[in-house]
Amino acid sequence: MDFNAASEYIFGRLHRELKPALSYHCMEHTVDVLAATRRLADAELIEPYPRILLETAALYHDAGMIVQYKDHESASVVLADQSLAGFGYSVPEIEEVCNLIMVTKLPQRPYNHLEQILCDADLDYLGQDIFFINSFKLRLEWHVNGIKSTTLPEWFDIQSKFLTEHEYFTKSAITLRNEKKLKHLAEIKELLSQSNLKSKS
Repeated sequence: MDFNAASEYIFGRLHRELKPALSYHCMEHTVDVLAATRRLADAELIEPYPRILLETAALYHDAGMIVQYKDHESASVVLADQSLAGFGYSVPEIEEVCNLIMVTKLPQRPYNHLEQILCDADLDYLGQDIFFINSFKLRLEWHVNGIKSTTLPEWFDIQSKFLTEHEYFTKSAITLRNEKKLKHLAEIKELLSQSNLKSKS
């Protein structure tokens, strides 16, 4: 498996083909998810061979955004299936990468350790200082791409429900990110409370 060649290929396509309207699902997101995947793989003591498959899935997990927004995970799988053989990945290895990609689709339902790591890496930002920045990038992306337009209280309500329902799966992600994620949830609930008070005054 030539991970470096696969990385160069998919980053090149993301750079050339991702639409500027994708303010959240941009190349920076893929870079961040790959970095989070590597941190969690280190912390969870993943062996070198499965780690390559895991990192490859991180590279490709949102690549389908260059093709379509809805069900972009399926388009990501097609891109991986079409290109990875050219970088020395076997059929079983490509299947594993594709399975990992599909498990990032919301709601996340990982069935094994590698899937848990990639799911946690994809939503690593929920427990980082960049949460609110990324949240508003996603709100803008939804609006610009006709997915959904929201008022600020409506958006905070969506985010509050998402954070309430979300759970990290790996011990490492829980240790690293859960406390701050819960802090963000409390902050959003406070903002919602303030906006509800204003609307009633």
